[in-house]
Amino acid sequence: MTSTETVRNGVDTATMFATLDAIKAQPEIAQFRFRARNTWMGGAHNRSAIKGFYAACAEDSSRTAGWTLDAGEPAILLGADEGPNPAEYLLHALAACVTTSLVYSAAARGVRLTSVTSELEGDLDVQGAMGVNTEDFRNGFSRIRMTVTISGDAPAEKLRQVVERGRDRSVVFDSISNGVPIDLSVVTV
Repeated sequence: MTSTETVRNGVDTATMFATLDAIKAQPEIAQFRFRARNTWMGGAHNRSAIKGFYAACAEDSSRTAGWTLDAGEPAILLGADEGPNPAEYLLHALAACVTTSLVYSAAARGVRLTSVTSELEGDLDVQGAMGVNTEDFRNGFSRIRMTVTISGDAPAEKLRQVVERGRDRSVVFDSISNGVPIDLSVVTV
């Protein structure tokens, strides 16, 4: 007896496989361009707006509403806690991307997940970012530790493979661990 289940772990696997087939047949539709627009609100407080993006050879208009994300700094870093700081958003982005990727991987492999949680810690010495000692300390994290706790209807080794596949397919994991060129333009008004 074969399963006709198409939704696994909240993922429509029939649509996922159809999307993969479409990308294989027409690779140009795999080109995406995501955007965020950030505005300084005062002090350490700033706000990003996220809505539109480019996908499948056209501007995507499927989102009827966007999101606003506030960022700030804790008082010890001269802020007023208006939101998580950008380094904390980076940890969130890493956790969310690896989790989504591993959930998709599990769904594709027929693994039903019952729980996925992750804990992340990033080590940062602010001497570099604050300009106190830029020779001995970098501006960014010196190390990030991520622990994923996962359970499902598969043996431990298969669940480990699902997590590894999630890591290997994560856009954010790849961008952080391999770096990505950033083109910075300045417009003065």
